[in-house]
Amino acid sequence: MHCVNFDNQNVVPGKIVCVGMNYVEHIRELKGRDPEELVLFMKPNSAVSEDLVLPAAASRYEGELSFIMRDGRPAGIGFGLDLTLSQVQKRLKGKGLPWEKSKAFDRSAIFSRFIPFTENFRDLALELWINGELRQNGSVDLMLHKPSAILKEIARHFTLDDNDIVMTGTPKGVGTFARGNVFTGKLFRQKKLLLEQTWTVK
Repeated sequence: MHCVNFDNQNVVPGKIVCVGMNYVEHIRELKGRDPEELVLFMKPNSAVSEDLVLPAAASRYEGELSFIMRDGRPAGIGFGLDLTLSQVQKRLKGKGLPWEKSKAFDRSAIFSRFIPFTENFRDLALELWINGELRQNGSVDLMLHKPSAILKEIARHFTLDDNDIVMTGTPKGVGTFARGNVFTGKLFRQKKLLLEQTWTVK
């Protein structure tokens, strides 16, 4: 089973529940339509990775605020990267087929360490830097569905077990990447840096 680091201990998330199309500008950059309801999909434990490995097929990165759960509530916060096989997703969507193959593949969910978090979602923000260039930045204020609403909707459909992870969607600025690229994810509260982690694409 694949682990993440939470508060300096390795823990095993059973699943990852992800939110799609949660930032208006991201929807526009992908030429999508505003969803009529919260979009949810899942990644299995086999998608979890500490390393950022370039997939064999064309792919894009998506930086996300992520929460690790305990007793049905967020207990920790981390930076997550949701990798998408972009051409596979486009082909499957075009045929009206499920697109798990483009989202739930091995090593498609890369996480920083998680740090303890008190359940106050205000003023949280993220930045993703690639090779020293800011590529993505977003905040809870820009989300179509705020974390509290996301968790409420998830609870209507799925049980969140201890150490499961919730990824809350990505802001604009997604794109392709190459082996050797250096990614740095940062999380902030009220512009104060909470967490920073760097990966080099293998």
